[in-house]
Amino acid sequence: MSETENKTSTSVKTQQQDTPSTSTSSVSISPPSNFKPPEAKRFAIRSDKTFEILAASLPLFFRFATGVFVSGYSFSFVSKDEIPPNEYVFKLSGITVKETSKVGARPEKPIEIYEFERYFMVREIVAILDLDVLFYPCPRNSPNFRPKVVQLGGKQQFPYMVDPNTGVSMYESDDIIRYLVGKYGDGNIPLALSLGFLTSLTCGLSMLGRITKGTTYTPAKLPPQPLKLWAYEVGPKHLNYAS
Repeated sequence: MSETENKTSTSVKTQQQDTPSTSTSSVSISPPSNFKPPEAKRFAIRSDKTFEILAASLPLFFRFATGVFVSGYSFSFVSKDEIPPNEYVFKLSGITVKETSKVGARPEKPIEIYEFERYFMVREIVAILDLDVLFYPCPRNSPNFRPKVVQLGGKQQFPYMVDPNTGVSMYESDDIIRYLVGKYGDGNIPLALSLGFLTSLTCGLSMLGRITKGTTYTPAKLPPQPLKLWAYEVGPKHLNYAS
């Protein structure tokens, strides 16, 4: 494919043999007449988003990077010849870094968690255990998933977890964390999630810059299928999902 300013065009031809006779279809695709290819730029934060990104990064410091690394994470420097070609490896300036972990069994069906932004202790343990989870955002005044929690559990309290693999359901962040670690981890709750008042304090401080974000419903259309998100808890770019 070639590109020239204001004269960019792409031609796609496909051939498919369905029967002994051959059928050929041709499709020509052209950009709009006023299309101008974008210029390559270095990654940068928009000037009007600087404070928002900094505020969203507070958990990285107050929560001691909890949720960044999976359970038992470690790394070592190895020769590039030790890594099979189909295996992921991190390379930096000619240095090959092999990463390993001690992630345990994963649920056959995604665990369902009903919550909203400020209850991120459960999301931290989900990241640490590397679990597949269906998050149902339940901000205030939401007509979508918030009423379902009352139907399932009998009261409007968050977070609320349902494990379709075992039939277990429960409220309370500490109980959910204890259950997930016992069922899908090694039974040991990470230190940053087991410090009682200090855990609650650092969680609260982490939300100072975004204290109202994701807590109140904004009218929106539900997608026909769940959105797929690959992220970790302290990544600032995903912290608006619950609104």
